[in-house]
Amino acid sequence: MDQEFDTVLVMDFGAQYAQLIARRVRECKVYSEIVPYDIPLEELKKKNPKGIIFSGGPSSVYQDGAPRPHPALLDLGIPILGICYGHQLLALSLGGEVSRTDRKEYGRTEMQVLEPGVLLSELPVEQVVWMSHGDSVTQAPDGFKVTARTRGSPVAVMEDTRRGFYGVQFHPEVVHTPHGMEVLKRFLYEACDCLPSWTMVSIIEKSVEDIREQVGNNKIICGLSGGVDSATAAVLVHKAVGDQLTCVFVDHGLLRKGEGEQVEDTFRRHFKINLIHIKAEERFLKRLHGVTDPEVKRKTIGEEFIRVFEEVADRLKDTSFLVQGTLYPDIIESGTRDAAKIKSHHNVGGLPEKMQFTLVEPLRLLFKDEVRAVGEELGLPEEIVWRQPFPGPGLAIRIIGEVTAEKLHILREADAIVTEEIKRAGLYRELWQSFAILPDIKTVGVMGDERTYAYPIVLRAVVSEDAMTADWARLPYEVLERISSRIIGEVAGVNRVAFDISSKPPATIEWE
Repeated sequence: MDQEFDTVLVMDFGAQYAQLIARRVRECKVYSEIVPYDIPLEELKKKNPKGIIFSGGPSSVYQDGAPRPHPALLDLGIPILGICYGHQLLALSLGGEVSRTDRKEYGRTEMQVLEPGVLLSELPVEQVVWMSHGDSVTQAPDGFKVTARTRGSPVAVMEDTRRGFYGVQFHPEVVHTPHGMEVLKRFLYEACDCLPSWTMVSIIEKSVEDIREQVGNNKIICGLSGGVDSATAAVLVHKAVGDQLTCVFVDHGLLRKGEGEQVEDTFRRHFKINLIHIKAEERFLKRLHGVTDPEVKRKTIGEEFIRVFEEVADRLKDTSFLVQGTLYPDIIESGTRDAAKIKSHHNVGGLPEKMQFTLVEPLRLLFKDEVRAVGEELGLPEEIVWRQPFPGPGLAIRIIGEVTAEKLHILREADAIVTEEIKRAGLYRELWQSFAILPDIKTVGVMGDERTYAYPIVLRAVVSEDAMTADWARLPYEVLERISSRIIGEVAGVNRVAFDISSKPPATIEWE
């Protein structure tokens, strides 16, 4: 995709906000991709970037082994914007001074604009920015103009428009910097001369072209789960190759209540897509018997999915391509050279090493909000597009410990109540995810004057923009009370409901 659109690369120096910077750039309708700070120059040139953003990072520029890009990068004539650590690195690399000042800045900070320059043009002279740094640029390199300062940062913003170098000590990508998006747009549109061409229509057109080029006249199968990712991928591929596509819906018995019927209705009747419905609950439960380790669960489910697809492909004959709804965050969380593995996604790190398919992943470079926008553009029903994210391994990773038919029934019923009450309260679209978890413990309770020893249900509800970070949702007490009362009263085998108030990080959204 990066060859068809103006591209700005986000060079990752270990920042917690690298993904957020890339998302913000894309919100400006410019394609952005995250690359490691030490990417070889030849590889970088092949991406043909119109601009580069140096991210922040936890290091000091004076620290031994502090991350630095190839020195010749600054001689390529590509506009560069340094943010926080990237700002300091740019200053030091070009002959400026960076020092540990007496005044550190964390959080909301007042900034004074000295002259507008490019980045701050038409913005308020006094404005709030979000800072997070100990070191500061105390002397800008020769050729730079200092266009803004704060009490702790004498060089809060600097520009060398002749060479196309720009630096900001604050974080324009976070919502706590009210004018941050305007700063980014000025860099993208004015400094880099980018066109806002990364639109849903253009993404679809290019994806269709890429899919046709990759698969030719071959038959394709798509692993359909019913969630927005696989659904969007399926409709996108169907738009590209029509009846060459057969969707395979594997009902592994780990789905939410009523999910199988919804998938059948949407894809058979609404889109007229070839659909094979494989009912394989017994098969998956057999494979999961005795499995308690979360990573083994994911890999077992991922492998069994592939085995089912291979069996279907053998029946269809001449099918060597498999469509998956893999997203950019899936790849990052599953671990790359520059991102430690958090958990294996069944469609990335959970795939078996040996399989007969070539993967077709049309959403691989997209974030969730972009996928939803593409889905809407393609005409997917609202209940599919805005359905909350659901993991490929399904309820298996929301059951702590071994997965059994009894536990699946308990969790499925409890989870349905959570969804009903969240929708009833008008909160469904406001939350990133809200669901039930079944821990591998039992607790003492009293029901009908009798002692019980039954499972607890844990309620998880979070708000997020892209699942890379998330905050626990402050649900109204009356909603929590209704959920608790209904689950305990309606779901046999449950006598307690708890609410998870952990954010990500340090926790993850899913428990396994």
